[in-house]
Amino acid sequence: MSTLERKLTDSATADAVDAARSALLDEVDAADIGEHLGHQVEGLRVVTHLFACTRKGYVGWQWAVTLTRASRQRKVTVVEVVLLPGPDAIVAPAWVPYRERLQPGDMSPGDLLPVADDDPRLVPTYSFGDDPLDTDEKAQIRQVAKDLGLGRVRVLSPEGRDSAAERWYDGEAGPDAPIAKSAPHQCYSCGFLVRLSGPLSQLFGVCANGDANDDGRVVAFQHGCGGHSEVRLSKRQQPQPPAPPVIDTISLDDLETF
Repeated sequence: MSTLERKLTDSATADAVDAARSALLDEVDAADIGEHLGHQVEGLRVVTHLFACTRKGYVGWQWAVTLTRASRQRKVTVVEVVLLPGPDAIVAPAWVPYRERLQPGDMSPGDLLPVADDDPRLVPTYSFGDDPLDTDEKAQIRQVAKDLGLGRVRVLSPEGRDSAAERWYDGEAGPDAPIAKSAPHQCYSCGFLVRLSGPLSQLFGVCANGDANDDGRVVAFQHGCGGHSEVRLSKRQQPQPPAPPVIDTISLDDLETF
């Protein structure tokens, strides 16, 4: 207990364990209440008593009964009775916004995933730096670009490009994928590799092997699989030729002599 807590501790509220348990019994069944776990000083003449929760499904949770008393009064008053998670309680994971929980492959036909105007992964086509325009001006730029047929309104920013490259390189199409580590050759020397254009062409291409797992997907040059265009089987790996046929020369007459 800290020095401040010792100064704020009120003996009347701290010793009122029976009053706290009685208040708790008014709210929940006795079977759900375990032993007294101690108290916490909340402020001047305000103390919270903690009781173990024995209700099924609430392992590690605690009943918290907060008591207080008026100045120069010995009778305590119940402030609130709540159920709180203890240090060993099983609680729900921290909330993650829906946009951040989406993973590749989660979208279904008809789903829409709008991109914010200030998304750092994109920059206006006419500019390759910071965008000083406000929301209204951005809307005007989009409309003018659409009317003039200028093509895409926004393109990848350096940050967006680097983020994509890092994601691809560290993913299942990168050099650390299990299939790549066991591959005999890497994608950069494969005849099925279709090279990209622009800055990403220095590290990535698209697989065009219809028999490979990565067909139609972006792969790193250092990726690889068993479908490489130059893969050849060793003599030990090649199918063994069938045994020569055996011609049966025994006739029916030969069988009758046995």
